[in-house]
Amino acid sequence: MSGPDDATLTIETTLLGRRYGRRWALRDCSLSLPRGHVIGLVGPNGAGKTTLLHIVAGLLEPTTGQVSVFGTRPRDPRALARIGFVAQDKPLYGRFTVADMLRMGGWLNPRWDRASALARLAGLDIPLDQRCGSLSGGQRAQVALAVALGKHPDLLLLDEPVANLDPLARRQFMQMLLEHVAATGMSVVLSSHLLADLEEAWDYLVLLSASRVQLSAPTDELLHEHRMLSGPPSKADAIAAAHSIVQSSINEHQANMLIRARGPIHDPDWSVRPASLQELVLAYMSAPLAGVAPALSLVGSAPEGSR
Repeated sequence: MSGPDDATLTIETTLLGRRYGRRWALRDCSLSLPRGHVIGLVGPNGAGKTTLLHIVAGLLEPTTGQVSVFGTRPRDPRALARIGFVAQDKPLYGRFTVADMLRMGGWLNPRWDRASALARLAGLDIPLDQRCGSLSGGQRAQVALAVALGKHPDLLLLDEPVANLDPLARRQFMQMLLEHVAATGMSVVLSSHLLADLEEAWDYLVLLSASRVQLSAPTDELLHEHRMLSGPPSKADAIAAAHSIVQSSINEHQANMLIRARGPIHDPDWSVRPASLQELVLAYMSAPLAGVAPALSLVGSAPEGSR
């Protein structure tokens, strides 16, 4: 990326890594994420998404490298006051009522806004006197989000927030979230496997695979650069010479490719269409297994000699 200054950055990491014993959960992670975006964090299981979120939230210390949030270390009280976090299991105290959780939010957060938290829950048919342990999955997600937003964070971290929710609960959750983003300009990093449900919410994408950053860019930029091609196998080498091949499937009759284009494609023998965000993400996630062409340059990957 082009290196914006600290005043425009939400998160900046340099060669960030976290190791558990001999296994690296995250490695050589360098990011400069601008403020005011809804950032989709995607990747296969074990790619390091949860580890990265926990480091940014100040819950884990990195093994290597540096990380800053709004220009300070995540565990600095100035950063902690500005970060909201909803973990994957949406932790709430089971014996607490919903009202108890809101009261606890006030005890722990100097910028706590009880009125706005109550307003967010008002239309969701969640009784304040109900114990959190008896809430449905969708209700737990909404209460966890209301508590996180009641903190008035400048950065909200969400780890698989709509996993295991039914379609209606997912829609309600995302509606509440995006209304708050539109009203406040809050930055969001949202990790999820549900690409089809969430791709319209993201305007920036970070893709982790094999514990490293593979992509980090605005989604409109990525969609502008990538194309799906279908055409004659005999001309596949010419395409590979002119563009970066992300993924290809070639048989004796047909060549199908996802490319990162370096310019227009004028050959009429090729059928060209835009790639969807889901096609792009799935291709990059499978690229290490599929054998990415050597011409492909992956943003944020460590040089070959350093691995």
